[in-house]
Amino acid sequence: MRARRSFNTKRRLCPPNQLPNNLAGLAARVGYGGNPEHKRKPGDFGLTPPAAARADKSLCDAVQVLKRAEALRLLRDGIRRGMLSSRGSGSGFPQNVWSLTTDGVPLEAQLENAAKGTYHGYPLPVDDPMHAIVIREWQRHGVPEHADD
Repeated sequence: MRARRSFNTKRRLCPPNQLPNNLAGLAARVGYGGNPEHKRKPGDFGLTPPAAARADKSLCDAVQVLKRAEALRLLRDGIRRGMLSSRGSGSGFPQNVWSLTTDGVPLEAQLENAAKGTYHGYPLPVDDPMHAIVIREWQRHGVPEHADD
């Protein structure tokens, strides 16, 4: 992956006292769409085109997120932990959600359809300032209650 020159400096975790009351309910309403630019292997995402990896994009394949169910689980885990951005879309869905793979790799999901609440995600590059923040805050936010996904 080619190094990025800049990162979105508006991204911030929502303060705990401003989180939505029903995180489990929010997690149940979101979906995962995906983006072919973050894929070398199409997996079961059903994207068109199936894969169109770009040199300047981080790839989900590199961190073994190869199935839609796994991507959705990671998205929902991030929501249940309160790892939401302070920016919203006006639709009730946060602009970004952060999560951590079981191998400790921080991920960022970005809202792609505010009406449907669907996201696409990607691993955070090490030089992205949010990389270290997500790792640190993941532990601070505690283990969420799991619902059946």
